[in-house]
Amino acid sequence: MARQRKSGAFRGSAFPGVRGQLMLFLCCITAITLGLLWVLITYGLQPMYNRNIRARLEKEASAIVGMIDSAEGPISSRDFGPLVLLNDEFWDNLNTAISNGTINVDNCCIDISDSTCRNVQYLEGLYPCILHKSMVSFGSHTIYSKDTPTVIRLRQTLFAQGALYEIVEEGGSRQMMVGLRSRDGSYGVIVSSSLAQIETAAEVLRSVLIPVALLLIGVNLLLAAGFSKWFTDPLRRLSEGAREIAAGNYDVQVPVNRRDELGLLGREFNHMAQEVKNSAQLERDILANVSHDLRTPLTLIKGYAETVRDITGADEEKRSEQCSIIVDETDRLSALVNSVMELSKVSSGAEKPNLVDFDMSQLCFEVAGRYEALCEQNGWTLRLEADQECMVRADPAMMERVLHNLLGNATHHIGPDGVIVLRAIPQADGCRVEVEDHGSGIPPEDLPHIFDRYYRSRKDAGKTGTGLGLSITKAILQQHGFAFGVNSTMGHGSVFWFEMKSPDQSNG
Repeated sequence: MARQRKSGAFRGSAFPGVRGQLMLFLCCITAITLGLLWVLITYGLQPMYNRNIRARLEKEASAIVGMIDSAEGPISSRDFGPLVLLNDEFWDNLNTAISNGTINVDNCCIDISDSTCRNVQYLEGLYPCILHKSMVSFGSHTIYSKDTPTVIRLRQTLFAQGALYEIVEEGGSRQMMVGLRSRDGSYGVIVSSSLAQIETAAEVLRSVLIPVALLLIGVNLLLAAGFSKWFTDPLRRLSEGAREIAAGNYDVQVPVNRRDELGLLGREFNHMAQEVKNSAQLERDILANVSHDLRTPLTLIKGYAETVRDITGADEEKRSEQCSIIVDETDRLSALVNSVMELSKVSSGAEKPNLVDFDMSQLCFEVAGRYEALCEQNGWTLRLEADQECMVRADPAMMERVLHNLLGNATHHIGPDGVIVLRAIPQADGCRVEVEDHGSGIPPEDLPHIFDRYYRSRKDAGKTGTGLGLSITKAILQQHGFAFGVNSTMGHGSVFWFEMKSPDQSNG
């Protein structure tokens, strides 16, 4: 109930979900983009346009001035009062350059003047023109004034400063003026162009920006709604699956039909759900197995204790035999409880390894010595192959438990030859330890589960032992970060192995 109330409270939160956040994000991106576009149109478009126009006008003025500078002799004369154009070659070359587009005068006005600040020649490709006051008379004839006060003022500025750049607004027209003076200072060239086009374009863009913005936001909302639904469906399915697992239904698998990170998340979730299911099943099996193993010795202890109390108390021989059974069952019960507690401590990390440097071959020699009596009693042979030094860094006490668990497991699966092999093999980065038996081997279907808690293959049913030795071994080796595994061939036996790190590798 508490979990349901918490989930309901989250769903009722005022904070938007992932879909709402995606839609809000896309709308904000659209608004920011349109805002930047408005700023660009308002503050950036005209300066950029002006720079381009100025560069073009300077290029044309420079080309004409260059032709004047390279001309042989003057291009005009006022020696006898009226203006006389000289140097026909220059004027022919200028007309040719204008005709073939070498000098581009489209939508431009060109004014060539001499040092008297009076016009020598002009080319009018602009209407209306501020320089020459172009106007249309009756009969559709265009009348120009070559020497207006505006153009005379601009010529004076040009000859005084050597160059000219000015934006002139007059009579509703706005034009850019760029001028250059010839090298000898005798002539000046002014080229002008209208700036009305960019202002009109900017006004048009600003006027359509608001409806375009509303249209884009509406389209984005529709697209964001569809995209967010497609994007969040896997998350919704994962959330539903998580609630199912929290409710105790571990048989949950979400459909995965994507190849991106969300698809990877879905596959990992399915893997997690399967592992949780396996873990829950394993816990039930452990509980059932431990309960059974506890029930059997407890039943025997109670039964024999009652028998001693009520029936055989006076019979010393039977009483002694039955008390021995009680002691054996108590030892069995203690071993099971101790194994469960040891597994719990190692698996939970409550027992930390005390890492020291030691010779694993020496430890194998010491542990093998403790099995001499058992092997002699049962006619077995424990062959030790650990004649080379193997320096490692680990917890010696924990490694001793690992060796005892593996050797104990080998004694339960010893082959007809009665041979068990314990090896310590030096390696470049540490030591490999192997425990080999020549028993019947492990079926392939049991190999992936052999280190699981309380797992026993069908072949081991009825054998003595707690079933926790290999699980404790696994937990210890995982705590140390050591690789481990088992190789087995049916009818030939099994080799349990683990690889330890040298002190240098542990430091790295």
